[in-house]
Amino acid sequence: MSLQMMTYLVVGLTFAIYIGIAVWSRAGSTSDFYVAGGGVHPVTNGMATAADWMSAASFISMAGLISNMGYGGAVFLMGWTGGYVLLACLLAPYLRKFGKFTVPEFIGDRYYSQAARNVGVICLLVASITYIIGQMTGVGVTFSRFLGVSSDMGIYIGMAIVFAYAVFGGMKGITYTQVAQYIVLILAYLVPAVFISLALTGNVIPQLGLGSDLKGTDVSLLAKLDLVLKDLGFGEYTTAVAGNKLNMFFYTVSLMIGTAGLPHVIVRFFTVPKVADARASAGWALVFIALLYTTAPAVGAMARLNLIGTVNTTVGVEPDPAGGIRVNAERVKAGGNPFAPEAALPYEQRPDWFKRWEKTGLLKFEDKNGDGRIQFYNDKTKNADVLAKAEAAGLKGNELTVNADIIVLANPEIALLPNWVIALVAAGGLAAALSTAAGLLLAISSAISHDLIKGAIKPDISEKAELLAGKIAMAVAIVVAGYLGLNPPGFAAGTVALAFGIAASTIFPALMMGIFSKKVTGAGAVAGMLSGLFVTLFYVFAHKGIFFVKGTEYLELIGGANSFFGVTPEAFGTVGAIVNFIVAFAVSAVSKPVPAHIQELVESVRVPKGAGAAVGH
Repeated sequence: MSLQMMTYLVVGLTFAIYIGIAVWSRAGSTSDFYVAGGGVHPVTNGMATAADWMSAASFISMAGLISNMGYGGAVFLMGWTGGYVLLACLLAPYLRKFGKFTVPEFIGDRYYSQAARNVGVICLLVASITYIIGQMTGVGVTFSRFLGVSSDMGIYIGMAIVFAYAVFGGMKGITYTQVAQYIVLILAYLVPAVFISLALTGNVIPQLGLGSDLKGTDVSLLAKLDLVLKDLGFGEYTTAVAGNKLNMFFYTVSLMIGTAGLPHVIVRFFTVPKVADARASAGWALVFIALLYTTAPAVGAMARLNLIGTVNTTVGVEPDPAGGIRVNAERVKAGGNPFAPEAALPYEQRPDWFKRWEKTGLLKFEDKNGDGRIQFYNDKTKNADVLAKAEAAGLKGNELTVNADIIVLANPEIALLPNWVIALVAAGGLAAALSTAAGLLLAISSAISHDLIKGAIKPDISEKAELLAGKIAMAVAIVVAGYLGLNPPGFAAGTVALAFGIAASTIFPALMMGIFSKKVTGAGAVAGMLSGLFVTLFYVFAHKGIFFVKGTEYLELIGGANSFFGVTPEAFGTVGAIVNFIVAFAVSAVSKPVPAHIQELVESVRVPKGAGAAVGH
């Protein structure tokens, strides 16, 4: 069976399963729609939470970022998984004890302020909408490559699929659909990694393969990769850092508290029966996430070695006539001059996967010196020896541009794996993007129908009308998300980082202070959230442009790029969170004290026992 037919078959089958589950578990009440009736088993919820949170960014982009950044990519591993530890220890059981449907509802009740609830809604909507852009874009990229349709058509298909199971199923349908999506995405991630680890190191476990020697040699995979990258003018894979150490720390913290503050993840802990189940499901989510996250460094390193080995023969990783790839032990040991004319792959001999990805525009070749060969090296390096060798070889610059987002999707193709594995990866990429998109859409829907319409505009709305409003809000949100996916603002990666930054600088501090402090007032919470939001947006927009519109940057106003102690805009959510805490406590100190009944509420929430089912007002 051809690759195209195999892909259609696997992706079509998974979509049929998702829609079938949604029909079987469709929501019949607001409790079903918002929190799946509050009766989801912790293991099931852990698996659904893992799928909800492991988005296109985790499945498609993270290993690519690690592949490019090397050791510096650890900020994503530590930040995103560390956020779940915060959730399990500091937020999940207490929010479950409170027992309401949404994060803004907790903020409104705890801070005895409709204004605080409304600000919470605004922060939730901004964070969720910016985050969803990356999911819809990921759907478009995956469809365009694997199903042979345009990126735009891919987004339309994705919108239809999400509409089918999210609008009708609500949280109940989404939960069980996400369990199926987790199984698909984790198999799609692990199977190619096992194949490639076996081919390169002989070790069936990718995590161990990362630290093993290449087959038939006494040269470790990481040592070889370090040597190859250094020879080509790139930084050493095992020592590269994401900016300075302060920035790496702030980046990690921003991702951690941003994860803990993401509303579509937090709401998952309202779906379990008991407080203990909320903590248990957070633990299970960590287990299921760890399967992918501990594999990602191996995927990134092996894909980088395979990619360079494809276009440069001195690496010693080459096609196996029997299928797949193999290690040429003699060549690995011998090394060689990567700038020698015969080392570079002739463009006419490029493999089929190279041609397929060229069509997407995410992999580009430009023959700058006209020799008909693919020259891949870092022409921006400060290593004079590398530049001298390149000049002596007659090179006129790097000729191959590879988008980091294709590393995971192209990985099985680069390794020449069977068609069914490639098709499985396509299904996994779509599952990752669609599962998170559904969770985000539900968070947006509940914020509009439950927190705005029921909470502020029409408190006496019936349950049936509220359920209808929620479904209409989700349908509208799908259309908006599709539009943003079709017309994304510039710097899509920046918009995803902004989503974490907004959650880190607004929602997380409000929740932490709401649970662990009886002194923070409604005025303090509102002032803190607004100041955190403003400071973060001000710094990000200075670098990326106002609402990501090119040409509207104002770097000179803040003293240049990364002017705040070298902190990048993606890491600035930590600073916004600090500002939020300071302003909230300062304003609370000069405000009227928190009412006695609210202080009692805080005390009761901090004792995570005796919580009933999640209820609405």
